[in-house]
Amino acid sequence: MTKQRQVKLKWVALASLLNNTGAAFLWPLTTMYMHNYLHESLTTAGVVMLLMSICMMVGNYLGGWLFDHWDQYQTAVLGVTISTVAIFTLIFAHGWPWFAVLMMLNSLGDGINMTIVNSYGSLVSDHSSRYVFNYIYMAFNVGVVIGTLAVGVLLPVSVVLVFTVATVFYLLLALVVVFALKVRVPLPPKTPRSREKLASRSHQQALVLIWLILLNFVTIHLSYSLWESVMAVHMTNMGIPFYAYSLLWTLNGVLIIVGQPLVNKLSPYVRLSSQIMVGILIFASSFLLLIFARNLWAFVLDFVLLTIGEMASFAGLPAWIAQLTTVNEAGHYQGLLNIMMSIGRAIGPLYGGFVIDHGNYQELFISVFLLMTVTLGGVFAYLLRLRRLSDDSK
Repeated sequence: MTKQRQVKLKWVALASLLNNTGAAFLWPLTTMYMHNYLHESLTTAGVVMLLMSICMMVGNYLGGWLFDHWDQYQTAVLGVTISTVAIFTLIFAHGWPWFAVLMMLNSLGDGINMTIVNSYGSLVSDHSSRYVFNYIYMAFNVGVVIGTLAVGVLLPVSVVLVFTVATVFYLLLALVVVFALKVRVPLPPKTPRSREKLASRSHQQALVLIWLILLNFVTIHLSYSLWESVMAVHMTNMGIPFYAYSLLWTLNGVLIIVGQPLVNKLSPYVRLSSQIMVGILIFASSFLLLIFARNLWAFVLDFVLLTIGEMASFAGLPAWIAQLTTVNEAGHYQGLLNIMMSIGRAIGPLYGGFVIDHGNYQELFISVFLLMTVTLGGVFAYLLRLRRLSDDSK
């Protein structure tokens, strides 16, 4: 089969949907499964999640490097093969320590898969980068809705059933990769893609801004990982059942599917960077408000606020990075974005456990709010400096 020369957005989005559906069967239950089913401590669960995040980072870097320097299609096949084999094996070996080992192997494959999806997305030529990554992000959240809704129903029946259904989605992903993403796009000479005023700035200035954005991205996902780890324990300790926690993620996905098209309509009226920073500020504020959450409805309202911030910012971040870099660097910088996300997810559960062990949940929520707002302030200050320099040069 001859390799195509144009990336089709619909197949990239479908790959994102299937990969994240399969993954969404697994990450909401990792900490809870290890603690309640395998009877391991929260510290052990935190260490396993740290190792999973390290494997994810290795996959992010490996996927980006191979995408730029080896073969785009073969890299995609490698990633989906690793993750599918790991999940299939979990059907038969899900005790301790095999659960931890196979989840780490799956994280390695998923790290490659995530970078490949964003890297292919940055090569879609018939739509703007903002449109492409909003579309991919919607597909991602359809997967989250399906996966998190299903795991809440299937886990009480059998954990084997959870791993079996997850394997089906990874097998479907493998089919999409093998037959629909057999694409090799020749990279053009390096040309700038920024549509912001930063287009006239030096490459070095753009790199400083990118690294400030990436630092803020670490703190965002450090905070977000608390919802994927210690918050499940926090809510169940308050007498809220696990299925209700699982449904919060389903609500998150549904809101994004409904609301993301509305966010897309802001494109002609709001600068992408401004939209992202306001969204991150809303997202950070939701953690401050968690101090006052005492029942399910309070958590629901807080999660709605978190989701609004997520909609305004998360889909735009890879598009902003794509605007600040060249197409020749697609794998490298999209891989870095995913690495920063993995670093945040690696630190988050251990950081959360440490703060809770030595303090309380309220101190944890205040601390992550400050981490996000301070690093966001760095991005805002540097962006203002660049715009002043641009105005002075006119």
